[in-house]
Amino acid sequence: MQYSGIKGKVAIITGAAEGIGYSIADVLLQAGAKVVINDIDETKVHKALTQLSAKYPEKCLAYHGDAGEVGTINAMVDFTLEHFGKLHFVVPNAGITLFGDFLEFTPESFWKVIQVNLQGAFFLAQRAAKEMIAQGTGGRMIMMSSQVGIRAYHRLSAYGMTKAALRMFAQNLAYELGRYDITVNAIAPGATLTERTEMEQPDYEGIWGKLNPNGRVGRPEDIAKTCLFLLSDEAAHINGQTIPVDGGWTTAGKYPEDLC
Repeated sequence: MQYSGIKGKVAIITGAAEGIGYSIADVLLQAGAKVVINDIDETKVHKALTQLSAKYPEKCLAYHGDAGEVGTINAMVDFTLEHFGKLHFVVPNAGITLFGDFLEFTPESFWKVIQVNLQGAFFLAQRAAKEMIAQGTGGRMIMMSSQVGIRAYHRLSAYGMTKAALRMFAQNLAYELGRYDITVNAIAPGATLTERTEMEQPDYEGIWGKLNPNGRVGRPEDIAKTCLFLLSDEAAHINGQTIPVDGGWTTAGKYPEDLC
């Protein structure tokens, strides 16, 4: 199915040098959107830009910087408007996972998770909403929650808190911005095989493939296709919702044995 309302639209995706963010950029570009990808790693984001531009010439730009910093956010939106003239979609995908025992978790680690996962999403959404309202043509936002924002997980209390907060953030923004034809939803990915998760756990694919009810680990494209739908006209009446994309894990999935 070809989704409508994507072609010619302009999107910002943070944390998009690889993994889920990169895949979201790929499907949006394939559907005819123009995309600004962001990442804190300058080398990786420009590598991603080279790969995407080879497939979609003159449709993709890169903006390097920390998406948790308000100054970076404002400069990135300015950059997008300067080059593409409009802003219709934002996906604050950038996030960090810091494992740690609750009793030993430091203020420094806590505030870093808050800054990237929540401050970045909040102020990108705020600035984007102002631009969308001024344009008068509506818009779409997708918050990136997690299965860990739905069910508790070992040594991830701070991270899980932020991901649960993003679900409520989507609900609040749906309520506040709906009158401007701006929809805000959240996606809660489950165990998804990315460059980052491969580093976090040995045999990530094998372990989670056995634990997920549908018998396989998630892929970045599973999340990206859901994102594409929620950004499309076909999802215009879906607002303030969180969609788990986790193979059913949050229904009754098990934990890895080493966490039990």
